[in-house]
Amino acid sequence: MSKKLILLIGAPGSGKTTDGALVAKNHAKEITSYSTGVLLKQESQSGSAVGKIEENFLSHGDLVPTAIILDVVMDAIKKAPTDIVLIDGFPRKAKQMQRFGDILFNHKEIELLSVIEVKVSEATAKERFLATGESEEVFEHSMRAYQETIEEIERFYKEQDILKVIDGEQSLDAVVSQIDSFLASKL
Repeated sequence: MSKKLILLIGAPGSGKTTDGALVAKNHAKEITSYSTGVLLKQESQSGSAVGKIEENFLSHGDLVPTAIILDVVMDAIKKAPTDIVLIDGFPRKAKQMQRFGDILFNHKEIELLSVIEVKVSEATAKERFLATGESEEVFEHSMRAYQETIEEIERFYKEQDILKVIDGEQSLDAVVSQIDSFLASKL
């Protein structure tokens, strides 16, 4: 069975996980949404050896090693009950993006349709991030990691003509509606 993949990226606190979940809820029979953050937390809480490694990174706001995140993402895509899979929070590093591109090249049954970036100001991202109960220190660390690589990620997907930027400063309904409309034009 062929899978169509949409990646949803954005700063920590951009709202991408909420946006992805609502899009999937609006299209429950067609789209499955996964948050890499949630997938990693589930694995880290499982008590597995890989989960213990992840927990060490996650607790400090560090990015999980590329090999681990790629395994988690590919496993989620393959197990998704729908043909269309939306994954938010991935890729977070240029290395992840490059390695994932190599994997997709060898997995013809998975087609990357689009990368949607939910763009917000740093002030909005911080306000939303801190509202989830996370610390300012974890936000600053996560934001620095995001800012170090986002330009390269944007450039790469822009060159492939699959990057769509959405203004995440709008209301939640407006953002989800724009994502829905964009996806409708792609599917």
